[in-house]
Amino acid sequence: MTAYEDLLARLPREPRTWLVTGCAGFIGSNLLEALLRLDQRVVGLDNFATGHKRNLDEVRSLVSPAQWDRFRFIEGDIRKLDDCRRAVEGVDHVLHQAALGSVPRSLADPITTDGTNIGGFLNMLVAARDAKVRSFTYAASSSTYGDHPGLPKVEERIGKPLSPYAVTKYVNELYAEVFARSYGFQAVGLRYFNVFGPRQDPEGAYAAVVPKWTAAMIQGQDVFINGDGETSRDFCFVDNAVQANLLAATTSSDEARNQVYNVAVGDRTTLNDLYAALRGALAQNGVQYDRAPVYRDFRAGDVRHSQADVGKAGRLLGYEPRFDIRAGIASAMPWYLRFLSAPR
Repeated sequence: MTAYEDLLARLPREPRTWLVTGCAGFIGSNLLEALLRLDQRVVGLDNFATGHKRNLDEVRSLVSPAQWDRFRFIEGDIRKLDDCRRAVEGVDHVLHQAALGSVPRSLADPITTDGTNIGGFLNMLVAARDAKVRSFTYAASSSTYGDHPGLPKVEERIGKPLSPYAVTKYVNELYAEVFARSYGFQAVGLRYFNVFGPRQDPEGAYAAVVPKWTAAMIQGQDVFINGDGETSRDFCFVDNAVQANLLAATTSSDEARNQVYNVAVGDRTTLNDLYAALRGALAQNGVQYDRAPVYRDFRAGDVRHSQADVGKAGRLLGYEPRFDIRAGIASAMPWYLRFLSAPR
């Protein structure tokens, strides 16, 4: 039995109270669903800046009425300390996902990105410290590696940030480390690598590549590839991210606490290969897409290649990614087909 399988067996017998910030967002709603299915008590905090009520409605439809009754939602903003204090009251574990993602968004509006990702993060740290929560697990980012050329990416070696977003996520790690040293606070950062899956919004100017391309293919529109298509990423299915959060939050190892970990698969997929994989998965679901991709200029702030070394997470947390990119795409595709065919 793996560490995660053991945890999934234990948690229903040991219900705890969890706070998921950004619970109406993509990763947050997947964490909410997983925790409710495990009969946990969950508090959710979201201001719907990038999250959607429909994500909460979908989670409600997927869990039992008794499980949904264990959920309490607070509409609030992490930029307001009082909202953060209200959310952490009586909480055992914090899973802090609320943030403004996207490199292009941060380049267009660095002030708002800073206010949410740094000011909001600090508010959550202070509120969680004062509430004496048992653990604080937060969404870090692979953007922290910046211009460091080495592959695979190892947690201890980073470069200079390439975007305001990357700056904010690195500052999160610095603040968490200072809180650990100054207050004895327990925090774990998870450097997500290109997470994708159900409830990831395919719409909007800052949509991630997997849902954006999938939506374009389903709707018969052009797929745009930035650069020559040989840019590569370590695409990580959202169930792997859920696993990492639950293992990090509940670890009893002193060595595993106050660390940052890569959360990925440990593999690389080019954009050209991603395009082919998405088109193939759609074909298996009865949707044919025959347009050739449209290539355009490289995007500012993007790194050329990214791949994670997940050995540290495996060694200290027991993390074992259960989905590679093709299994993740196969699992997520029915959701995209339902979502894009539903009236909104």
